[in-house]
Amino acid sequence: MALNKSYYIISLLIGLWLCCPVTAENVKDLQKKQQKLQQEIEQTNQMLKQTKRDESATLNKLQLIGQNIKNQRLLIRTLDNEITALEDEITSLGNKRDSLQEVLEGYKKDYAEMVRRSHYARIQQSPLLFLLSSDSFQQLARRARYLQEFARFRQEQVARIENTQAEIDTQNELLRANKSDKETALSNRKKEQANLQRDERKQQTMLTQLKSKEKKLSKQLQQKQKRVAELNKKIDDIVRKQAASKTTLTKEQKLVAGGFEANKGRLPWPVEKGMISGHFGKQQHSVYEHVTIDNKGIYLQTTAGAKARAVYKGEVSSCFLVAGTYAVIIQHGNYRTVYSNLSKLQVKQGDKVEPKQAIGTIYTDPEQDQKTELYFQIYKDRDILNPELWIAR
Repeated sequence: MALNKSYYIISLLIGLWLCCPVTAENVKDLQKKQQKLQQEIEQTNQMLKQTKRDESATLNKLQLIGQNIKNQRLLIRTLDNEITALEDEITSLGNKRDSLQEVLEGYKKDYAEMVRRSHYARIQQSPLLFLLSSDSFQQLARRARYLQEFARFRQEQVARIENTQAEIDTQNELLRANKSDKETALSNRKKEQANLQRDERKQQTMLTQLKSKEKKLSKQLQQKQKRVAELNKKIDDIVRKQAASKTTLTKEQKLVAGGFEANKGRLPWPVEKGMISGHFGKQQHSVYEHVTIDNKGIYLQTTAGAKARAVYKGEVSSCFLVAGTYAVIIQHGNYRTVYSNLSKLQVKQGDKVEPKQAIGTIYTDPEQDQKTELYFQIYKDRDILNPELWIAR
């Protein structure tokens, strides 16, 4: 009456196997990453729509297209990884299903053999006769127990067959779903590859056009750098005066400073949605090789009408106007964050602010192809820090 033990071992191993879907989690992570990249591409496309409605090349358009190309390459790489992961999972699911099918066939074979045996057939045909034909009371008792065990065993066998068949059906359903996901991923990859090639052609055309206007644009860049230098000096002077005037912090300010420092690398972005359009520190210009830029903060490009928002709780220590736009300094103990290039303010000096609270509308520059860009800085006492190390990645 005992089943072949190998089927029990195989079914146990399959049970453990089915409880460990390693690849499935990986696929989910990759799909989340895809969604994020697609949102960023859509956001950049929205910024492109807000530029001047002509085909003329501008540094702003070139930068946005460059960001799209970067995200499209990442998206294609992610889709490639997803396709590989799905192929691995399809193979794994197929192997699981085949092993389950083997176990099922073994169960069915054992069950058929059991019911074919004349001894069991006799029991099934007439259990009562089997009992009444006992030679003694002891034999009757043994046969009664035997009938109970046989009935339980048969029920267990039927249950095993049904459960294994249900598991095979589940594996088939997962296989169908994964194959469908793979087809979708392949289709998306083909589409993104076409988008990438289109944008790379645009980028090359714009680079050629912009290099032909190098003299004119270099002059504009010099004027912009002059305004930025003026802004940086103004901010630096204010921060230094504020830091010098308060050498000791209150207990509350120390707590705020400690909280700010503890959140390094996790502070929210000073814009709800956007991209880093200018990195911190010295760097070569993206188009003109002989031009070097030295940013004392980072630039974050976003959509028209977007608000700048506080990255941490603190107190507005200064609001001022430079070259036609506003800047706001918020104190967080001995740390300060600076938000420049605002067209309207929603705070004033002395206001207490909370994380992600709107502090003003970011200026959209009609002379810079409708560019909406926040200039963001972080100071500790009198030292300027790299904001990219402080905001969440």
